[in-house]
Amino acid sequence: MSEYTYPINDILFSMLSVADIDRLNPHLDEPVDYDLLDAILGEAGKLTEQVIAPINASGDKEGSRVEQGEVYQAAGFKEVFQAYSEGGWIGLSGDPQYGGQGLPATIATAVNEGVQSANLSFSLCPLLSLGAIEAISLHASDELKSQYLPKMLAGEWAGTMNLTEPSAGSDLAAIACKAASDGDVFRITGQKIYITWGDHQMSDNIIHLVLARLPGAPEGVKGISLFIVPKFILDDQGNPDQRNDVKVLSVEHKMGIHASPTCVMSFGDNDGAIGYLVGQENQGIKAMFTMMNNARQGVGLQGLAIAERAYQQALEYAEERKQGMKADRSGRASIIEHPDVLRMLMTMKSQIDAMRSLVYVAAVENDLSHLADGEVKAKAEKRTALYTPIVKGWITEQAQEITSLAIQVHGGMGFIEETGVAQHARDARILPIYEGTNGIQAIDLIGRKLHADQGVEMTCLLDEIEMELQNALSTNARDNAIKVQAVLEEAKECTQACLDSMKTDSTLGTALAYDYMMLMGYLVGAWLQIRAQIASSIHTSMGEAEKTSWLCSVDFYCDHILPRAFGYAHGIKFGQASVDRLNRIAFTR
Repeated sequence: MSEYTYPINDILFSMLSVADIDRLNPHLDEPVDYDLLDAILGEAGKLTEQVIAPINASGDKEGSRVEQGEVYQAAGFKEVFQAYSEGGWIGLSGDPQYGGQGLPATIATAVNEGVQSANLSFSLCPLLSLGAIEAISLHASDELKSQYLPKMLAGEWAGTMNLTEPSAGSDLAAIACKAASDGDVFRITGQKIYITWGDHQMSDNIIHLVLARLPGAPEGVKGISLFIVPKFILDDQGNPDQRNDVKVLSVEHKMGIHASPTCVMSFGDNDGAIGYLVGQENQGIKAMFTMMNNARQGVGLQGLAIAERAYQQALEYAEERKQGMKADRSGRASIIEHPDVLRMLMTMKSQIDAMRSLVYVAAVENDLSHLADGEVKAKAEKRTALYTPIVKGWITEQAQEITSLAIQVHGGMGFIEETGVAQHARDARILPIYEGTNGIQAIDLIGRKLHADQGVEMTCLLDEIEMELQNALSTNARDNAIKVQAVLEEAKECTQACLDSMKTDSTLGTALAYDYMMLMGYLVGAWLQIRAQIASSIHTSMGEAEKTSWLCSVDFYCDHILPRAFGYAHGIKFGQASVDRLNRIAFTR
């Protein structure tokens, strides 16, 4: 089982040279530069490598348990959470008014990549807390912010997101959890399922954000409100006091992320759980989408992170494992010398490079959407919305392939749990499912993003890609730029085909959505690989070995990964008739 190494050089290169984090500086009181990033990420590397990673495998084996309505996490997790909190990591991008450090969220993303690679199960607890913090920051009253944000940003209290119910999964309109006014508070009753880190002993309080319906609320999503429901009700001094009417019924037995308790939660079995309204009545879905969009980019980051961890383990194994003879028959060869193993490793690496570039480009746009104003803010908001389903959907699909290839590189040993590499594949499998399945991400891209403005923002993105490709024709990336240009032309045609389909039959049009999301993922990944190739060739502090590695990555991506886009384009342009004929009868046995 390999040790984890935080890839600080790759992260810094993606942030500075591909995502151009310097674009944030005009909107910051204190500019972000290499020295600041290097210092913060250097410490993050130590935390992830030395503190968080060592309990990954043990947590997977032990899991969590429920005793008398309380969830107990795996050994070592409480101590690691305490170290994480005391280091100020959860408050890195938080509002300084409430104890946060006020740094751009892109920096927090870079830290979280390491946390998630080191231990995906552990990372889900701070991820949900960060989403809850953002929702409270943007939508709650000043009183609620003052009560809850300082402790949450300090990591003393954790947060959760309570959406799903037994009869309401992705269809939030079916939510049945109820809320009733009781003086200055509300009484919450109902059940929620699949609640990540819904209970544990790592923090002094857990702040649940719960969707529920008030009496007489409109039907559907327009009648949902959002409430803070703390595990412990606060006393007059703002400290956890009386236990709220919230309990855990069970934790799920899952394929992966074993150390992350996925809870069935019951609210209000006795007098009703006390809750506090966040924002306006019946406007909860707006506030909850703040958490969901934050989480969707976070899940895309998880896809990158678990892929990186699996790749590192596969690379180390390939360098050490002896199998077969060297080409010149001079001795036994490490399997990394075999062409098919090289193919698998570069299939992993080239996609990870593209995935990482997209994660940080999207993160910078997201920061601009909050920090900037005027036209810059408006453009960043649109671009963030466009990127989010691609980040979540495309990247988590790549994570399935990459973690599977890591097992394949190990051969038979990869199928043995003690090797540790199988855990990454098991953990990664949840990523295309939660925070909205990838089918939902695809429908979001083609519906809310593409169709809603009739392709205006997507056209802006495609034009930007084309402009950079034209400029790349006079650089060392010329040959690869020509290959990407061919896919860009396909993407333009497919964009129009999708718009036409949505006009004639929106239901039928969404059948093309997954192909479109994947097409755009491969195209955007290739575009950013071209940017990386140009940047690496002129990078003054990058060694020749690193430059060669980047060139190999981009060449391989454009020759072997990018052509997949043509298959998705073919499905969009020519496959609509076969989709049109599909209904339940097609699957009759």
